[in-house]
Amino acid sequence: MKLGLLLAGLLPCAAGAAMPANVTLDAPSSRPCGENVRNFALTGRFRAGHGAAARLAFHADGAGGGYEILFRNGPIDGTRKTGSLSHVRNLYRSLAEDGRWCAFGVTVRGKNVEVKVGGVTVVRYTEPERPWRTAKHARQLFGRGDFVFTGEAGRVAFADLVLEPLPDSARNPDDTLPPVDEQTDRAIRHQQADFPVIDFHVHLKGGLTKEMAHAKSLAYGINYGIAPNVGEGGVGRMLRSDAEADAYYAEVKDLPFLRGAQGEGRKWPYEFSRRALGMFDYLFTDAMTIVGDGVPLRIYRPAEFKLNGRTREQWMDFLVSQIEKILANEPVDIYANATYLPPPLAADYDALWTDARINRLLDALVKNHVALEINARYKIPSAKIISRAKARGVTFTFGTNNENADFGRLEYALDMVDACGLTAADMWFPSRSVRARRPFIPYNVFK
Repeated sequence: MKLGLLLAGLLPCAAGAAMPANVTLDAPSSRPCGENVRNFALTGRFRAGHGAAARLAFHADGAGGGYEILFRNGPIDGTRKTGSLSHVRNLYRSLAEDGRWCAFGVTVRGKNVEVKVGGVTVVRYTEPERPWRTAKHARQLFGRGDFVFTGEAGRVAFADLVLEPLPDSARNPDDTLPPVDEQTDRAIRHQQADFPVIDFHVHLKGGLTKEMAHAKSLAYGINYGIAPNVGEGGVGRMLRSDAEADAYYAEVKDLPFLRGAQGEGRKWPYEFSRRALGMFDYLFTDAMTIVGDGVPLRIYRPAEFKLNGRTREQWMDFLVSQIEKILANEPVDIYANATYLPPPLAADYDALWTDARINRLLDALVKNHVALEINARYKIPSAKIISRAKARGVTFTFGTNNENADFGRLEYALDMVDACGLTAADMWFPSRSVRARRPFIPYNVFK
């Protein structure tokens, strides 16, 4: 009778007991299973109730050693999600849904762990020779030890658990990239502090494929938001209709990325239905295309940037007025490539972005509940503008706007976190979006 209850998950695994086939956790609860293994493959299924959360520790030694895998689904709201390697590879979108069974797997070979959710690899982490850890997580290292199931909220059930010990010589054949040097890496420092490390502005262009983006995200520990362009005039994948948006979304909906879209060309809000735009986790746009005398002007292209009789100061006021119109009338969540100036003006960025113009920009962001992107490629906005935005209650995202497959690791954005005193509470997530309540207002007249 007692054995049957144990296998049904109704009694805890005693220290030294074998991995049960089924475990049900009603929070708060903790159930150790003493297998004392090094290399292993653990597979099974789990189901979390609404708002439920659990953790699975491995290599637990009773003194804080080992790692934990998180199980928590729900909206993209800043909480760490299913599959996260806690404090090392935190994830912010779950591929599993509350109330539904989902397959998972955890495999450890040497100093590499691979986590799969729904058959998709969401973590592939190799511990380097000199891992970077805070004092709080100093013992978060590979070793040898037990498993511990811990319920944090609600009910989480595990079923069909199968544990296969692997030989000490086992290695992951997919672990082909060299480990990141954590002594110089910025991302691991923020992961250790549970600060969300997400690049919302990645495009599949310049040779970057979905597969390459997945591999880079796994290697660097940076969550990616993959975004096509919707509208006209952009570079890379362009979607021009509801049908094309539907086809694209079907391609990416089950991939381990956040799913965004970038509005291009100033006509895009009227070229798609609310339903089609509403599929995406977030929408963003920039002011690198503005409208002058009824004609779209792509100011990032030298041939299209012209003062047209204006002084530099007058042109800047014109640009800011365009930004105000974009943020007020287009259904966006994020202002990307924020405060970008074309090359002929960029050298005078600090002089041209006067206090008055900064105030107008921040007023528009606050009034329309739009987040400010900290862009790693262009290294904008300045620390001065970011600090003033934080003081006004503006929220932030990170973005790269990559040209090709060779792009960085959010270095500038993460530096600004420290320089400007940003906290996780300052960061924007799709759960904060108000775009569904905003009207689509035609505000340009095109020739």
